[in-house]
Amino acid sequence: MPHTAPRHRPRWWTELMLIVVVYAAYSAGRLLARGNEAAAVEHGLAILRAEKALLLNAEHPLNRLFSNTPALGVPADFAYASLHYLVTPAILVWLFRRRPARYRAARTWLMLSTLLGLVGFTLLPTCPPRLLEAGQGFVDTMAQYSSYGWWGGEASAPRGMGSMTNQYAAMPSLHVGWALWCGVMLWRHGRTPLMKFLGVAYPLLTTFVVMGTANHYFLDAVAGCAVMGIGLLLTRPALRLADRMRTRFTAAASASKSPIVSAGCETSAGERIPGQRTSSAGADDSTPAAAR
Repeated sequence: MPHTAPRHRPRWWTELMLIVVVYAAYSAGRLLARGNEAAAVEHGLAILRAEKALLLNAEHPLNRLFSNTPALGVPADFAYASLHYLVTPAILVWLFRRRPARYRAARTWLMLSTLLGLVGFTLLPTCPPRLLEAGQGFVDTMAQYSSYGWWGGEASAPRGMGSMTNQYAAMPSLHVGWALWCGVMLWRHGRTPLMKFLGVAYPLLTTFVVMGTANHYFLDAVAGCAVMGIGLLLTRPALRLADRMRTRFTAAASASKSPIVSAGCETSAGERIPGQRTSSAGADDSTPAAAR
């Protein structure tokens, strides 16, 4: 039976560096993925037409509810602007500390899905509902209620930093995708009924929020879930590949530190290496082998 290397708890500093590097690459790639505005608007209108044809257009009634009811719209804007960046890291830390055996697979799943989302932003730049012309009937609640929070009129970016975000990266919705990941982690690894409840409620709440604030279409949310599904399918092969590469690197490093001088070669009986020293005792070849 092949020997399986023991699983060690990841080092927190290497994990932090990995997450920072991946997120920085994702953020930079998202900015570079800015597509043509006219194409993004056309993609957004095409999604809206498809939803109306399929009777899936839930964005309009939710957006009217949020824009006409500040008691709902303001908390929804706070949720959109903050929970995405607070809950996900908190669950990563929780898994690292309390469920270390599950952490590596969970982290890999999240990172792969995030990078897949970047592919979607690049191939299909999409105008969110809030940026469509007023005739489409959407209200940008983030701009409407911006005086209540730190965000401005450009998505959830802090006021004055709108140029640091790509507002046409709506398809897929990683707000929903990350929330689904959080929900699965809470459901699978939480041990209390409250954790299970939050595992179901959080992704559902996020889906309503992204539509009600006019930041995403329903099909964006569906695409976010699909991206997470593909990322989950790729997680196990990615981990196996990483393990093989780690094993080869470790073996190569060990070989370079302690090389075998003889390279595995052996001398025949009675054969001597030129210049080889022999001990003074028992140097006579006539000495029987049993006496040596």
